[in-house]
Amino acid sequence: MTKIHVPDLPWTEQRSPKGKFARSFRRPSQAMGSKPDTGTWGGGWPFELDQFRVPPGAINYPFHSHSAQWEFYLVTQGTGEVRTPEGNTPIRAGDAFLTPPGEAHSVTNTGTEPLEFWVISDNPIADDCHYPDSGKVAMTTLAKTFRPVFTEYYDGEE
Repeated sequence: MTKIHVPDLPWTEQRSPKGKFARSFRRPSQAMGSKPDTGTWGGGWPFELDQFRVPPGAINYPFHSHSAQWEFYLVTQGTGEVRTPEGNTPIRAGDAFLTPPGEAHSVTNTGTEPLEFWVISDNPIADDCHYPDSGKVAMTTLAKTFRPVFTEYYDGEE
């Protein structure tokens, strides 16, 4: 058995250049030896557990959807809203919600205190992200983000 004390883990902070997107996180799964974003197929675990803290007025990540990954959220502190294609849904401490593959989402802290939540995500063998607002795609298998150019299937092949 591997045991850690989550409050002892350091927070890692990430912020976009202009500060619209900001979050701090702890990664207990990784602290216990799981490989990040790698399921059992690559020697990791079939899930990951992450703790997030979003400062007032910030958004955790740009609006995005996963091609294969499920995410379960449990809000433990603060207030905010979840943006999905259906609109914005208020959230507060004690709420739980799920984002399935293909459903774009982002979380905004609408309160005056930090918004904290836990996320349990599965680790599918290949999970790419689409960013509807900017037209970008992030391919985890390549560790690259880009804007695709649409073309015909056989273009450049013959």
